[in-house]
Amino acid sequence: MIPLLQTTPPLPVDTAALHAAKASLQQAAESGSIDDILRQLLQFGIQAGKSIVLAIIVYVVGRFIVRMLNKLLANFLERRHVETSVAGFVKSLVNIVLTVLLIVTVVGTLGVNTASFAALLASLGLAVGMALSGNMQNFAGGIIVLFLKPFRVGDFIEAQGQSGVVTEIQIFHTIILTGDNKRIYLPNGALSGGNIINYANELRRVDITVGVEYGIAAERVKSEVLAILNADEAVVKDDPGHAPFVALSALADSSVNYTVRAWVKGADYWPAFFRLQETIYTTFNAKGIDFPFPQLTVHQAKD
Repeated sequence: MIPLLQTTPPLPVDTAALHAAKASLQQAAESGSIDDILRQLLQFGIQAGKSIVLAIIVYVVGRFIVRMLNKLLANFLERRHVETSVAGFVKSLVNIVLTVLLIVTVVGTLGVNTASFAALLASLGLAVGMALSGNMQNFAGGIIVLFLKPFRVGDFIEAQGQSGVVTEIQIFHTIILTGDNKRIYLPNGALSGGNIINYANELRRVDITVGVEYGIAAERVKSEVLAILNADEAVVKDDPGHAPFVALSALADSSVNYTVRAWVKGADYWPAFFRLQETIYTTFNAKGIDFPFPQLTVHQAKD
């Protein structure tokens, strides 16, 4: 179907008749004949009207064909089980190419020399490309992202100071959805050349620091925290490589700090992160394990 858009000659337009009508109109205007002027105006209007009607028909039919081709391409990619990111990129590119071909065909139907128009488009494209060099970089970055695959649609990533779930990889931008439901467009050029953190693994580790007062036995604190972790349904417990972990990590100025680590599924990360901290706080208060606050001891000098 695409070659038809490229090679089919424009619908016949009697350009010679249009020029003749213009010449006759000028001649009639010079001779001062009102009837000739009206007749030539009518002829010119009929010829121009035919061209415009044909161009409208070509545009309407062309848009229908473009939609059908896009639908066929989408079905083909789906049957081939092409990755969502690659499929979205290919569909966007093909839609742009088909739309440009349709515009050239419609312009040819109006009687404009398509070769000259194509040359004009090429020159315009070169000028626009130089002016929009950043977008060309984004286009190249999109290709790099699709081939190297540092992330896929559905992955949770952190890049360019933003974090969220990748929903779509377009020609120039990658769209992510943040935790507070913001849609952010990240330029592919910056993504392909910058740092990307991909949380694509099924499991994620929850890291919590718990500080308690000096004088509380370490074994008691670790026992209470481990009991909380083992009682939480989201925490992985039967995998030796991802078992819950609690250890004394620092003797700070006003507190004894413990590092708490627990592995959960990616979808459970934030609920487990907040729930575990709340449970630790509630349990420690109920069992008399106090949390410290900054203290300053002042010694008064004696005379």
